[in-house]
Amino acid sequence: MSQSPLGLSEDLIKRILYLLGALVIFRLGTHIVIPFISQTALASLVEDNRDGILGMFNMFSGGALERLSIFTLGIMPYISSSIIMTLMTSVVPHFEQLKKEGERGRRKITQYTRMGTVFLAVFQSYGISIALQSQSGAGVALVTNPGLTFSFVTVVTLTTGTLFLMWLGEQISEKGVGNGISMIIFAGIVAGLPVSLGNTLSMVSTGELSVFGVVIILIMAIIVMGFIVFMERGQRRITVNYAKRQQGRKMVGGQSSYLPLKINMAGVIPPIFASSIILFPATLGGWFSQTEGLGWLANITSTISPGQPLYIMFYASAIVFFTFFYTALTFNAKDTADNLRKSGGFIPGIRPGQHSADYIDSVTSRLTAVGAIYITSVCLLPEFLILYWNVPFYFGGTSLLIIVVVVMDFIAQAQSHMMSNQYEGLMRKANLK
Repeated sequence: MSQSPLGLSEDLIKRILYLLGALVIFRLGTHIVIPFISQTALASLVEDNRDGILGMFNMFSGGALERLSIFTLGIMPYISSSIIMTLMTSVVPHFEQLKKEGERGRRKITQYTRMGTVFLAVFQSYGISIALQSQSGAGVALVTNPGLTFSFVTVVTLTTGTLFLMWLGEQISEKGVGNGISMIIFAGIVAGLPVSLGNTLSMVSTGELSVFGVVIILIMAIIVMGFIVFMERGQRRITVNYAKRQQGRKMVGGQSSYLPLKINMAGVIPPIFASSIILFPATLGGWFSQTEGLGWLANITSTISPGQPLYIMFYASAIVFFTFFYTALTFNAKDTADNLRKSGGFIPGIRPGQHSADYIDSVTSRLTAVGAIYITSVCLLPEFLILYWNVPFYFGGTSLLIIVVVVMDFIAQAQSHMMSNQYEGLMRKANLK
């Protein structure tokens, strides 16, 4: 297989180009606005809520929310549906049996996940369509043609946009490099970095932020990225010995290996899901609080908006909960112990079977506790920076965590493709000889 001047194979170059093309399509879609929206009112409304609850939603959607584009819902309904289905495979016998059926069961679970995505997208888009009709900005109504027609068009448009992003993410995972859903979220965050840098420079020019403060922020960002890389690569290796056994005339086994357990098995799912759980009802409360007779919602919404102590407490608690929750769903200590026993492996000093499962579970629990503290501390960093230094949100820990983890996964998959192509080339040369 031919190589490029950079040492990349043709297959890897095609995958990277496919990924870039898909992300360009995603960015174009964030600029297609849903019908019957007044741009004057929208600009005023976004400016009034830029530093509040809508800021995080807008970051995850890549700016689609502030434009009310067809990708306003983003990929969040699919992520929510995926986590719900993962939970179902652990507590519902029917779904648990599907999980054990291999490829056929996986396709069935994927089908149910897509159906759940449609249901959540329709529900959320209908709520948004109702909320938007009560909004106004700069003295102008946000929706130029309120009523049933607007609700129907909005539901169809936003649901279709979410389903398209779901399909696009699956195509990236299959034909590109990296996890497609993570890449879409990554592209949305990175797309906002130039604007954030411009806002920072304008703050320096107006005297709101000193040059020394900007240097400190950049140094902190580098330190946080290094800390994230260090923690994401951190492992606890449990020694596993394999007993000797007779195969024909040969004695095999007797080797020693290890079981690697990551500190952060949940990845970036906890902060993303915690954000959606907390901010979605708060956002709806903020929209409906302008309706006559519902002014009391404004007081409740203000107490759970970013930067408030109650919000920080809920956000930290949700991250810790989802870290343990998602790790428990994706890693089964009993299955790991059973697989070790079937392959003739055992942990030194621990009896095979249930005792090994209990030991692995205890080690995983301690690692998850450390991982939860690590993720929470990184994700709360932007809250304190915004609160005390008025730092733009994009320099915060949540966005850095997502960017660094996605880039690490991209590099790992690219290296895997390169190694696979090199191995295939060596095998062909050996066959020719």
